Amino acid sequence: MTEPVDLLLKNVTLPDGRVADVSVDRGVVRHVGAPLRAAETVDCSRLLCLPAAVDMHVHMRGGEQAYKENFATGTASAVAGGVTVVVDQPNTIPPITTAERLRSRVEEAHRQAVCGFAVNAGVTGDADLAGMWRAGALAFGETFAAPSSYGEALPPEILAPLFERIRQLGGLATVHAEEVAGDRPLATLTGHDRARPAAGEVLAVTAVGRLAPPGLRLHFCHLSTADAVDAARGSVEVTPHHLFLSREAFDPDDAAGKVNPPLRSERERKRLWSRWEKIDVIASDHAPHTHGEKSRGIAAAPSGIPGVETMVPLLVAEARKRRIPLPSVIEKTSWKPADLLGIPRAGFAPGDRADYALYPESIAKVDPDQLHSRCGWSPYAGYDAVFPAEVIVQGVRAYHDGAVAAALPRWHPGAGYNTSEDL
Repeated sequence: MTEPVDLLLKNVTLPDGRVADVSVDRGVVRHVGAPLRAAETVDCSRLLCLPAAVDMHVHMRGGEQAYKENFATGTASAVAGGVTVVVDQPNTIPPITTAERLRSRVEEAHRQAVCGFAVNAGVTGDADLAGMWRAGALAFGETFAAPSSYGEALPPEILAPLFERIRQLGGLATVHAEEVAGDRPLATLTGHDRARPAAGEVLAVTAVGRLAPPGLRLHFCHLSTADAVDAARGSVEVTPHHLFLSREAFDPDDAAGKVNPPLRSERERKRLWSRWEKIDVIASDHAPHTHGEKSRGIAAAPSGIPGVETMVPLLVAEARKRRIPLPSVIEKTSWKPADLLGIPRAGFAPGDRADYALYPESIAKVDPDQLHSRCGWSPYAGYDAVFPAEVIVQGVRAYHDGAVAAALPRWHPGAGYNTSEDL
């Protein structure tokens, strides 16, 4: 008799509407259809089984910023929200601009993470792009075409040759595109919006598109306006906070709503939703800061909002209300980011990565006290969400009953990993 597979997911409703049993072994799908004998079984008949998300834009902090997040707390937060791969951005302290720093960051993640992870390479005038590509960087950036927290803007004369080098390497260039108008102290969220205006985002997206050489794989991070989505050349990423939050949702001087690009008006927020079909990827731009840091006032407080745990649950609630199609949630949170980054898809075909999140039928409210991020707060308190009852990582029941049950770190290096010195 053959050995049993590791896990059987019974009565899974597949994206095409069929109901089947999914047999999983050694972290991948072995068979879809009639059940194979399994060591463990999960009945999904009353649960929504979705391929787990890949969040291609997170800031896991750590190091001297570990008081507000690290890989242990950040990835626990991710898994609790149905995310099983996170892509860490390089504007750490110090920034990841050398192969040595990138390897050190990967080692830190291996020690602490409870799910899959990858690390991007920083893009600066003196960065060792080829060395980091060989060391396993998944992508390049976010590359700052405007300044943001822990990231300095690159002028066109520096950015253009860096883009050409990334094209030669075959990497994906991810870009933070804004224009900053003036340097006056800001007292309100409206002032912050005006200092980083919607029109300037469109101009920056257009300028970056013109600057990028033919053949460069270009990805725009966290676009906040409908017009910027329309103007983008390359793949487009939008965050939940730009879809669900507007500056009118906060008191004018509440820095909990301060983020780059800024939260826009309620009218612009609704216009961004109208571009849903043009958006390639939803990513959280999870950028946690403490209550104390966000209480300093608009001018002094750092920009950033936590969101890796609430990203998919907010979208699943919208799908439950039939406001967005569930297949598009899968596409934008799981399959498209995996394809852009070269990570194997989680899914329901033999050989697919066996990462899933199982969601109940009921809609709940976001309670910050129940979230897992170290920063301890959320801008989505009271918002409708559907949190997973269970999350499966690499074919293992890794999260249930509100807690992480198994730590399964897995590094996803980029295509340049261990390539030749001739790059």
